[in-house]
Amino acid sequence: MAQLVKDVMTTGVRTLPPDASLVEAARLMRDEDIGDVMVADDGRLLGVLTDRDIAVRSVAMGHDPYIMPVRSVCTPEVLTIRPDEEASKAVWLMRMHMVRRLAVVEDGRPLGVVTLGDLARARDPGSVLAGISAGPPNSGA
Repeated sequence: MAQLVKDVMTTGVRTLPPDASLVEAARLMRDEDIGDVMVADDGRLLGVLTDRDIAVRSVAMGHDPYIMPVRSVCTPEVLTIRPDEEASKAVWLMRMHMVRRLAVVEDGRPLGVVTLGDLARARDPGSVLAGISAGPPNSGA
C-alpha cells in the first residue's frame, strides 16, 4: 500500500493573519520551535512565511519588523498537496520545484506541512537527514 501525505506530514500547522507583524511571526516561530507559519485569512491559505523570509526579505532590507506585515514578506505562491495524495507525489513536487516543504491543504484550508525531514523519516529512517530531523529541537540558547 502506498504511503499517503497525511501519514508523514507534520500536523498542527500554525497560522497568522496577513496583517500580523513580523515580530509576532518570529515570536510564534521561537515559542513553537518551528521554521515557518502559514499566512491565512478566514481559514484560507494566502502564503507561507519562513524564518529565512524574515531575515532575507525584511531584516536585511532594513524594514521595521514591528510594523511590517507578514503579507509583505511571505511567499504567496505556495506549492500545495492534499493529505490523500501519495507521499511519492510530494517527493516529486519538491524535486521539480526545488523546495523543502509543501503546504498540506484541503478545500483551501491549511492542515499541515510536509517537509524534506518528514519524508526522510518516513522513507529512509537511517539517513542523516532523518536522524537530524528526528533529533531534539534547537533550544535557541
